[in-house]
Amino acid sequence: MTDIPTPRLPSLIAAPLRDAIRGQVRAIFNDSGRGETPVVRSPDGGLLGASTVAARVHGDVTSMMVGGVAALLLQMLHPAVLAGVWDHSNFRTDMIGRLRRTARFIATTTYGTRADAQGAVARVRAIHARVSGVTTDGTPYVADDPALLAWVHVTEATSFLASWLRYGEPDMPAADQDRYFEEMAIMAEVLGADPVPRDRASAAALIARMRPALTCDHRTREVAAMVLGQRAPNLAVAPVQAMTFGAAVDLLPEWARRMHGLDGPGAARPLVRLGTAGLARTLRWAFR
Repeated sequence: MTDIPTPRLPSLIAAPLRDAIRGQVRAIFNDSGRGETPVVRSPDGGLLGASTVAARVHGDVTSMMVGGVAALLLQMLHPAVLAGVWDHSNFRTDMIGRLRRTARFIATTTYGTRADAQGAVARVRAIHARVSGVTTDGTPYVADDPALLAWVHVTEATSFLASWLRYGEPDMPAADQDRYFEEMAIMAEVLGADPVPRDRASAAALIARMRPALTCDHRTREVAAMVLGQRAPNLAVAPVQAMTFGAAVDLLPEWARRMHGLDGPGAARPLVRLGTAGLARTLRWAFR
């Protein structure tokens, strides 16, 4: 993507503005109450290895926020994923925390040391081992079901890449897109997912195979409403959050929007995409 040049600001204005933007973003993704600090890129290559396509995709704050919300909306269309969230999650009181923990897991497994990444994976697997129940039609589920983990993985990887293509690198080579899925397969396999797509074609095929199992009921709509209607942490973040959520709905496949009963941006689509692209440029400037 060819960025619109960022206006040159006097240093006395630019430096405090950059600091303020970085502070807001870090507060969203790091829980100071738990002593969390931003994940620093490790020199040991971490879980996925050095110089990865994943590091390029996951390093863009805006596209990851948009892709993360879109992935969550896709995931909850699976009745077993929805049941796990409904029965075992405190999403009603801590939706921001849930999104923050997911973002931190992605950051740690992409950029952290191999030891930190393995620790994060072990914690997630321990949580999954304790989650089980039945869906509304009485079908038993367990969170560490390989097929269920594969659904969660493919929706995340597909959504992150789609958002990066829209707001970061629309001319990304096809070979790099396939390599992204190959790299992300490492993460999926250590979490216990199976089958694991290793390129764009196999990811699309897996989603197509899973679609007949997807449903949307009053619980799906309630969780989606909680995701999209959550209160912003402060007034400064509110318009950014609203634009991000609008871009996430816009990123969903048309069939997923129909299932959720969500209207796309319609005539406002160009404004949503232009505003989100502007936000992405601003955050890249702030963190440059």
